[in-house]
Amino acid sequence: MTEKQSVAALSLERDRVVVKGDWVLAHYSSLEQQVAQCRTKLPSVVSFDLSQLGKLDTAGATLLTTLLGNENMQNLRNIAPQLADERRVLLETVANSLQGWDAAPEQKTENPFIRMLARIGAAMETFWQDARDLVGFIGLTLEALLVSLFRPSSWRITSLIANIQQIGLNAVPIIMLLTFLVGAVIAFLGATVLTTFGAGIFTVNLVVISFLREFAVLLTAILMAGRTASAFTAQIGLMKANEEIDAIQALGLNPVELLVLPRVLALLISLPMLTFIGMISGIFGGLVVCAVTLDIPPIMFFSIMQSSTGIEHFFVGMGKAPVFAFLIAIIGCLEGFKVSGSAESVGKHTTASVVHSIFVVILLDAVAALFFMEIGW
Repeated sequence: MTEKQSVAALSLERDRVVVKGDWVLAHYSSLEQQVAQCRTKLPSVVSFDLSQLGKLDTAGATLLTTLLGNENMQNLRNIAPQLADERRVLLETVANSLQGWDAAPEQKTENPFIRMLARIGAAMETFWQDARDLVGFIGLTLEALLVSLFRPSSWRITSLIANIQQIGLNAVPIIMLLTFLVGAVIAFLGATVLTTFGAGIFTVNLVVISFLREFAVLLTAILMAGRTASAFTAQIGLMKANEEIDAIQALGLNPVELLVLPRVLALLISLPMLTFIGMISGIFGGLVVCAVTLDIPPIMFFSIMQSSTGIEHFFVGMGKAPVFAFLIAIIGCLEGFKVSGSAESVGKHTTASVVHSIFVVILLDAVAALFFMEIGW
């Protein structure tokens, strides 16, 4: 039969606390309330009587430790000399385990202004670290490029051609469609606004100059940032997660020369060609709208284009294409090498490569526009 447990109790007699009965898990709820009430009534000087203590387990030892307090627990042998050694050891062990858990940490109210400054500081530190990584990776890539130029045996012609096909040839339809539609939209808006001032003929100049200088290279670069940079990051990141890059290094090969250079060179070749195709498609879209809405035949369109558009607009647009291509490829490959080894990391850095590439492209395009405007181009 199960041994019957005596009822646990706690009484405060003037300046003496008497502990009675079995302090076990079965009596935990009632004892917890008694301990809480007793602690509010304890005088400054009090003694404890544990002579009537019955059974004791860890649940009861926790409550008893709370009642006695840390100072009394350190002097337990003198406070309760009649207490058995095994019970004293149990109480001391529980007290040591509860140190640091007695009081909840104070919740500090953070100043919103300080929190905003902290976020700005963290963002600036991240931006500075990303800029350093980008500059360092550009240096590694240029070094590998210069070294490989004098070693024809290290040229990856097959990989280069495969990347050109994937990056350039497969992107031609979407580039043509996108720039054609944007050219048509710009021509339609220009015709709608300029016709009210009797200057509808200048829609031709609007479409031609905007696509030669800005829209063709900008739209193509943004599309390549979303299509190609993300592909570079996912491909290299998956190789990093599968430890294939470690295997390449173990074989004595240079991952930058093997993985980065073919992709960078392929995009350097493909983006200017796609930009030229985008120029033609965008101008053709404007030509169609001008012919339909403004009754400007193609012969007149090309005549106005030839007489009023300088060749410098074409060179400005084409000159920006290799710069954008180089940075997009570098950022895509760099984010791939940053992948840690999980699927979440691959997705995170793929998103980062697209965002960073588009940001850099738009920033450089704005700087270039201001520069060419100042020099009169």
